[in-house]
Amino acid sequence: MAQAKSKIYRQVRVIDPISATDTITDVWVEDDVIKEINPSISAPHHSEILSGEGLILAPSLADIYSRSGEPGYEERETLESLNKTAQAGGFNHSALLPNTDPVMDNPAVVALIRSRSADFPTQFHCWGALTQGRQGKIMAELGALVSAGVVGFTDNRAWDNLLLLRRLLEYARPFNLPVALVPSNLQLRGEGVIREDQNSLALGLEGNPAISETIAIASLMELGALTQTPIHLMRISTARGVELIKKAKEEGLAITASVNWHHLILNSQAVASYNPNLRLEPPLGSEMDRLALVEGIKTGVIDMIAVDHTPYTYEEKTVAFAEAPSGAIGYELILPLLWHNLIMTKQLSPVQLWRALSLKPLEFLRQNFIPIQEGKKAEFIIFDPLKEWQVIPSQLQSKSYNTYGLNQKIQGRIVKV
Repeated sequence: MAQAKSKIYRQVRVIDPISATDTITDVWVEDDVIKEINPSISAPHHSEILSGEGLILAPSLADIYSRSGEPGYEERETLESLNKTAQAGGFNHSALLPNTDPVMDNPAVVALIRSRSADFPTQFHCWGALTQGRQGKIMAELGALVSAGVVGFTDNRAWDNLLLLRRLLEYARPFNLPVALVPSNLQLRGEGVIREDQNSLALGLEGNPAISETIAIASLMELGALTQTPIHLMRISTARGVELIKKAKEEGLAITASVNWHHLILNSQAVASYNPNLRLEPPLGSEMDRLALVEGIKTGVIDMIAVDHTPYTYEEKTVAFAEAPSGAIGYELILPLLWHNLIMTKQLSPVQLWRALSLKPLEFLRQNFIPIQEGKKAEFIIFDPLKEWQVIPSQLQSKSYNTYGLNQKIQGRIVKV
């Protein structure tokens, strides 16, 4: 009989959002099951002893929306490279937006992605498109997409036809899956590429006012109340937006919300560099917005933090700021940068961060969350918050490297999934 594979992590910091604990202890793992969690474990003679000092052992992470290049944009990212960058960031689950080519508006494209990623350790989930193709005028075959196993529906864009959106929400309601919507009023947004304020005037860039988000949130909340369809509000970026969502939840509306991780650590002042990798949609907000978003995560008004990984080639992003496509990569950077900008500064607790990056996303995707508890399967990551590395293409697993952190030295890296 083969001997059991046994490892003991000595004095490792264990974070578990289910029990809301953050402790330093020993952890014994045997045959991929957590056998014991105890401040001082007596090691069986066959166990491998690993020092956990300075390391964090916590549940693996999950992302509720990001983009895959494949199919259609393999020069930006393939499913294989997406799996590698997700694993390097500690993510075992990733939900892919339907903006591929062809669009994920039918079961065949969903099946294609599933078949091509079947052997990857990262489990890819698919969002189904609400409408067919790129015109956004004809409803997709929602029932067929549900049968194909999509996690919900989204076109990942702002809506200018609220009548059509109302009909789509009414058709989607019986499936009881979330419809993810981008809250942005196109008329008010205009050609804005930066948050409208004194900074946008100083930089000479077209401003996108905060009200373009908040008016859209108010409209979508009314549609949600009317149709009773579960709505997920994507990429919240304003303090007033957090207030509106809090009110909607207090009224019992079936609404969840998420924030792009950049908006939790950066504000519009960062755009003074004109770095095209900071061209985001929605744009970075004021410091007041940033603090309100962090508070929203702390209180649970904002349910989840999205990686919103959006790869672009060097040529696509190396243009003037206003001409750059919006979006940035994130899987390998999100945990290190959130840890040092929010945890080390005590703006969030580690338990709160893991709730928004692991527990809540898995619940949203209707996947089992595996806590760090005795008798449970050992599905966790080991994170070294002090491991220093340089963000350069050769150190990234993603095919793309459109990030504001490029060429910088940062601390924090996943050392084991």
